[in-house]
Amino acid sequence: MAAAAEAAAAGPLMRRYEGTAQGHGVAADGWRVCLAHSFEELRQPYGAGDVPVRDVLRHVGLALRYFRWWIKKTRIEKKSAFIDLLCAVPLQQIYGCPLGGIGGGTITRGWRGEFCRWQLNPGLYRYETVVANQFTVCLRCKGQTIYQQVLSLERPSSLQGWNWGYCGHYAFYHALYPRAWLVYELPGQKVVLTCRQVSPVIPHDYKDSSLPVGVFIWEVENGRDEDVEVSIMFSLQNGTGAKEDRRGGHWNEPFTFQKDGERVAGVLLHHCPAVNPFTLAISAREKAGTAVTHVTAFNPTGLGREVWQDLLRDGRLDSPTGKSRPTEKGEVTAAAVCASCRVPTHGHNTLELALAWDMPSVHFGSKEKLHLRRYTRFFGSKGDAAPALSHYALTHYKEWERKIDAWQNPILENSQLPSWYKSALFNELYFMTDGGTIWMEVPPDCCAEDLQGPAGAGLSHLLPVLREYGRFAYLEGQEYRMYNTYDVHFYASFALVMLWPKLQLSLQYDIAVAVVNEDVQPRQYLMCGQTSQVKMKNVVPHDIGDPDDEPWQRVNAYLMHDTADWKDLNLKFVLQVYRDYYLTRDSLYLQDMWPVCQAVMESELKFDTDNDGLIENGGFADQTYDAWVVHGASAYCGGLWLAAVCMMCKMAEVLRDTETQQKYLDILNKGKEAFERMLWNGKYYNYDSSGSDASKSIMSDQCAGQWFLGACGLDQGEFEVFPKSHVVSALKTIFEKNVLSFAGGTMGAVNGMRPDGVPDTSSVQSNEVWIGVVYSLAATMIQEGMVEEGFRTAEGCYRTVWERLGMAFQTPEAYREKKVYRSLAYMRPLSIWSMQLALERRAGRAPAPAQLPQGPTLP
Repeated sequence: MAAAAEAAAAGPLMRRYEGTAQGHGVAADGWRVCLAHSFEELRQPYGAGDVPVRDVLRHVGLALRYFRWWIKKTRIEKKSAFIDLLCAVPLQQIYGCPLGGIGGGTITRGWRGEFCRWQLNPGLYRYETVVANQFTVCLRCKGQTIYQQVLSLERPSSLQGWNWGYCGHYAFYHALYPRAWLVYELPGQKVVLTCRQVSPVIPHDYKDSSLPVGVFIWEVENGRDEDVEVSIMFSLQNGTGAKEDRRGGHWNEPFTFQKDGERVAGVLLHHCPAVNPFTLAISAREKAGTAVTHVTAFNPTGLGREVWQDLLRDGRLDSPTGKSRPTEKGEVTAAAVCASCRVPTHGHNTLELALAWDMPSVHFGSKEKLHLRRYTRFFGSKGDAAPALSHYALTHYKEWERKIDAWQNPILENSQLPSWYKSALFNELYFMTDGGTIWMEVPPDCCAEDLQGPAGAGLSHLLPVLREYGRFAYLEGQEYRMYNTYDVHFYASFALVMLWPKLQLSLQYDIAVAVVNEDVQPRQYLMCGQTSQVKMKNVVPHDIGDPDDEPWQRVNAYLMHDTADWKDLNLKFVLQVYRDYYLTRDSLYLQDMWPVCQAVMESELKFDTDNDGLIENGGFADQTYDAWVVHGASAYCGGLWLAAVCMMCKMAEVLRDTETQQKYLDILNKGKEAFERMLWNGKYYNYDSSGSDASKSIMSDQCAGQWFLGACGLDQGEFEVFPKSHVVSALKTIFEKNVLSFAGGTMGAVNGMRPDGVPDTSSVQSNEVWIGVVYSLAATMIQEGMVEEGFRTAEGCYRTVWERLGMAFQTPEAYREKKVYRSLAYMRPLSIWSMQLALERRAGRAPAPAQLPQGPTLP
């Protein structure tokens, strides 16, 4: 069966998987899943962070402050909480590969084919399965309809005039982002349908990757001894299943679009709320032997018999002309498009359908500014682009797939890489589009002063970069609603810089602007109850804002801590600047960022309170582990500090700034001695230097500084910061204790482990597993030659999240050994791409840094 074979040919990931013990919608080494498992069979007794919430809020003062703030935000201001500890998103083990490119919104389909997660308004999610959104097949032989079936396992209360309840034993799901396959072996018909879903997510592509479209290529294989006429009907409700669908004023109209001899036909569904109106488009490609028909409007809450009988009669829809009337209040409307073709005896044919959505201009929650999405540069911003988008998608998807194959095949065909890793590497990229992602154009009349803020950042290439590549942001997580959370992006940024490096540079320019500006407005922080200004000058922000407010204009939506005193944010900026330069060779970027790096390092120096070359933590949770207290010198922040000081030396050398180079060389030499003296215990680096019971904990992330140094080729010779033997010893200890001694070595690395092999329970976060941290740890192991240990460490997370817990396409920030996870659909696991960089570097394919041309020393 050619089409099924083609689906399986996406790589060694694809295999049949029908067991129920682990079958949570995604399969063991691969992604072939029997759809017969019921939702109830797939549920696990895991709670949405119920224990961590109780731990976090155990302090009465914090609980009261949070509750008062939550009431004010949600009940008085009618806004959603940036972190809602009282109304967590429920776990649904249903999600599959999302549709759409980067920054134009996403629509997620489940692994059973349903349309079930919607992110069209930027950064805001709707978790709703819309029953009317379906594919239906009609088979006809010798002028008679012999089979008509909705390709859904559901038996809903609406549209009962349709034939529901497809048997899941005859359907299989595969996913290898940005593509997915649903294979239907129609029972008793000797016909196999394979729906291949394609989205334009293409590395180093800054046009097509922005498009809000998805294509469905239906391969039909006829095993019968006679020709068969096959029709695929795609029905869609006008809206997202929200209350807004019933507010009235929505309408549909048929369309055709012809260009360069190619014709596409379908229906536009105009959704007309007061804020952020949009148009959905369902369409099919007309070609020789393919007929496209439609129904402009029908009632998706009724029985649906008129549509069903229309299709049943002749395998076509009636195709009325003209627009539908606008809906009345309380009324919902839907539309359908149908593509039909003849498939010869024991032959094969193809039908091509598409879904596009056009929300060109958007307001964030504050409604202060109107923003244009990236794709409007190519398709206009008038709100009439859906026909052109549909046509472009249906006539260019083959080119997209060629580029996707060229990108993925070298990895998929590498027999040295385990199958689970190939699945994880590509499928974790779902968050690049489905992380509430926005990609906005800079206004054409914008000048450098408008972007640089009151302080004037002095970034000479800020405007050219943002004009050419736009502004990019993604959420910390679908439940942690802050854009570009920087301490977490530090981990995730490897995916961005390796695949869309210009977006990483754009993001860095936005952070640099925020660094040199300040916001003196006072506010109370929830953890401590103290009041201080929102943003201090020459300090890296925690995030660039909340989509329910006005991102970029108002930063630091995070209210838990005053992050001006966090020890890691400034360092992570410096580390990323040099890493970005090392991988992109962009000398202009380095020159622009150098003064900003100097400014944030000067701010950081105040944390070296005893002038020993090593910063000290402040006795509170002052870094990305924001519930894990640190006292004095620490392995995590101290290691990041030394790595950043080393990179300052390297950048100064490249830029020929000898004075600054010498300054940081002196600090580095002092700091290295202090770090080893205060933290090395002969086997690993202590958590901190406090001498408390928890200070000797084995932190899985203790080598984070070495991770970045190794990724940039600064881990040996004159640039060796941490003795190689100490690094390897620490990693072996982590593998023995945090990995193998935790959950039988099957769940990755726990954040903190006591020397006696018992997880550290001194904080909410010390006995969690952070998936993104585990992937970065695995990358560090690979860098240090511990390849087998690195893969085994990372595999535990993949097996736990994607298989045992059924959290496909919603990888959380954290889980514990039993019954608790936290923050679904999180940014940090994109760090798996640092594993790929480590593997490429070992294979000799990572770049060597370029030197700047001769020029004057920078001041």
